[in-house]
Amino acid sequence: MPGDDPGIERALAKLRVRDVVTPEEERVFTASIAETRVIAAHRQIVRSGTTLSESTLLLDGLACRYKDLANGERQIQEVHVPGDYVDLHGFLLKTLDHNVGALTDVRIALVPHDALREITENHPHLARLLWFSTLLDAAIQRERILSIGRRNAASRIAHLICELYLRMQVSGLAEEGRYALPITQTDIADTCGLTPVHVNRMLRRLRGEGLMTFRGGEVVIHDWDGLVRVAEFDPTYLHLDRRPR
Repeated sequence: MPGDDPGIERALAKLRVRDVVTPEEERVFTASIAETRVIAAHRQIVRSGTTLSESTLLLDGLACRYKDLANGERQIQEVHVPGDYVDLHGFLLKTLDHNVGALTDVRIALVPHDALREITENHPHLARLLWFSTLLDAAIQRERILSIGRRNAASRIAHLICELYLRMQVSGLAEEGRYALPITQTDIADTCGLTPVHVNRMLRRLRGEGLMTFRGGEVVIHDWDGLVRVAEFDPTYLHLDRRPR
């Protein structure tokens, strides 16, 4: 049963918040998982250029999609939370042009492409919901490009904190303005296109203005409306409305 594994339940919750998922679709979704694995923090989950025969569902922990340069500098393009497919687009692409790595210790589920093919051929509504997941990834990435290209440093960080709060809420991992975020300021810097020193300065500023605190691997939002104003955060791109798809 889906409820037996909290990680699978988080993935189903991400689908349910946007559309109705039938018991049969839940069964098919769960049955598509071939195995689960635990991967240590800072290890690669999917390497760029590797031929893929399965896709990866994040059950626990935090992962990221990233590209890096020859000098080792890294740009994180998306932070993945439990319930996210981290490489569903690999089902059609067969290789990725970027890496996927574990930011923390993670638990993943592996879904063979043969199982995804069976879903696309025999369960069209569930297939559309999975397709929606890839479109949501693209929307998040477009927003990240806007942040790095046009938002100032404080706004970039505030926007990321707001976004992750709502995405964690969907997975049942955030409440009352707080959520666990056991990543480093360097990880935030690599996500926001800043230096760790600048991130530290902006986090102190946001804390000093009474908006949020990031300490000990936890985010506490003290003033949601104020943080939203700094971020110019509009959650429309997260498509949190429930409608037929």
